[in-house]
Amino acid sequence: MPVSATVRERCRALLRPGDNIRYIFPALAVHSPGVAHFLIAVTERSIVVISTRFFNRDQPESVYAVHPRHTRLGPLSLSLGPTIELGGTLFEIDEEYAAVVAAADAEVFAPEILPADPLPDL
Repeated sequence: MPVSATVRERCRALLRPGDNIRYIFPALAVHSPGVAHFLIAVTERSIVVISTRFFNRDQPESVYAVHPRHTRLGPLSLSLGPTIELGGTLFEIDEEYAAVVAAADAEVFAPEILPADPLPDL
């Protein structure tokens, strides 16, 4: 299920002024001794890892890490389910967000393969 407009707005409040969310998806960091929920927001200038509240994954709490926009998210590893490594942390994502990861990478590393925006004025 896509990230809701409400959650997007909450995340936008944590970003630098002028940053617009291009892509956003939930991720689960699996590490010892437990798990933690995050939202990963891709803007024009950076990739922002946002921590969420422990019992409410839809409530962004703070910026956990910021990576340059030219950081590659993929390729997805499928050995344990779809996972990406970002900043030395392994994040598990739902399969439905695999296309989001591919599109975010293609936008920077292979823009010629992206289709034209059918509604550029929205």
